[in-house]
Amino acid sequence: MRANRLEYFVIGAIVGTAAGIVVGLLFAPAPGAQTRRRLADEANRVADVARRVAERAEHAAETIGSRMDHYLGRDAEIAWRKVHELREGVQRYSRTVMTS
Repeated sequence: MRANRLEYFVIGAIVGTAAGIVVGLLFAPAPGAQTRRRLADEANRVADVARRVAERAEHAAETIGSRMDHYLGRDAEIAWRKVHELREGVQRYSRTVMTS
């Protein structure tokens, strides 16, 4: 039941938005060519802003990814060092037990 309500809401929002755009264009105070130019300029401006946001997000993702690789690599290095130390400890203990 809730899914139907959500569907109707989304459909209503889309239809309302489309109707608002059409009414706005029909009753625009400027001539058609000028309105289209203004819409095109605004669309270009929004596209530029979206492009800059996407570039910033990509840069942030790369920075976070490299930091994670660095920290995970450091943890792996420490873990392998500990494994090596444990192996040496077991070998020393084995030698001590064998010679006793």
